[in-house]
Amino acid sequence: MAVLDKKQYLKELETKLGEFLPASEVQQILTAAGETLNNYDIQYSKMKEGDSDSEDLLKYFLEARRVEGRSEKTIEHYTRVIRGLKEAEKVPFTRMSVYNIRSYLSAEEKRGIAASTRENRRQIFSSFFGWLSREGLIEKNPMLNVAPVKQKKVKRKPFSNGEIAKLRRAALDPNNSRNMAIILFFASTGCRVGEVCRLNRDDIDMKAQSVTVLGKGDKERTVLFDDDAALYLNSYLAEREDDEEALFIGKFNERMTPGGIRYMMKQLGKKAGVTNVHPHRFRRTRATSLIDHGMQIQNVSHLLGHEKIDTTMKYVYIDEQNVATDYRKYA
Repeated sequence: MAVLDKKQYLKELETKLGEFLPASEVQQILTAAGETLNNYDIQYSKMKEGDSDSEDLLKYFLEARRVEGRSEKTIEHYTRVIRGLKEAEKVPFTRMSVYNIRSYLSAEEKRGIAASTRENRRQIFSSFFGWLSREGLIEKNPMLNVAPVKQKKVKRKPFSNGEIAKLRRAALDPNNSRNMAIILFFASTGCRVGEVCRLNRDDIDMKAQSVTVLGKGDKERTVLFDDDAALYLNSYLAEREDDEEALFIGKFNERMTPGGIRYMMKQLGKKAGVTNVHPHRFRRTRATSLIDHGMQIQNVSHLLGHEKIDTTMKYVYIDEQNVATDYRKYA
């Protein structure tokens, strides 16, 4: 549905009326119509007729994101979130207002949606409407006065040495080295779960104890793993009798999925008596450990595949006891 263009509307009305009314009467009608339209907030469209369809605008935005190198997973996430806004508010994107955005985010809060999730959606809306505004596809960006969602700062602790020891003990199986290999690989590389699931056996360089992973935005980087991880990776691969190319496989000899690895770790955590066991916690643990041992933050950021050092710092857990010890040492 196209946005009403007042000038174009009056011009078309004049043409239609002129087919069967005298010019003087046409002018009177146009004057009355113009005065009536002045009582409304009319948006002047810069788009061709039909281009204001919300699905078209979303398609244009997603195409621009693809050109910038966004992954298909990210594109799918953008699509779900943006369509969710339109379906909830039942308003075309060209007529979306700041009040629609606030109404949607408020309803999400009442539904119990976490602050971090609501802030992620707000950021996506800001990217979407900001792009539409810069492209001249909407007259006003409704996100300009939508404040960030406040989030409670929670200290997400890495695994302690004792918890890692418990997980290793729970993963130990003389007949199957897979779980131990997975645990140690995550612990030593700090990889994302999706990156690990995409790896193949041939990707592993055992001599250099390294592997090139495909991270966010389809960007490649090389990560390193330690002697323990190499030992159990070798054992695991030697035990396998299948032809599957994937580095880690499930019980049906198929490539493990992120959900499969999360489930395996959750069960391992229960067995070990360790709570909150999931792939991303190993990533946080690796970042904290490397910083604690003196590795430069920019190198840690590179290993984790972060574009900004600020992102890496969010992964690093600052132990208050260590701060107190250092204070007494240097004060």
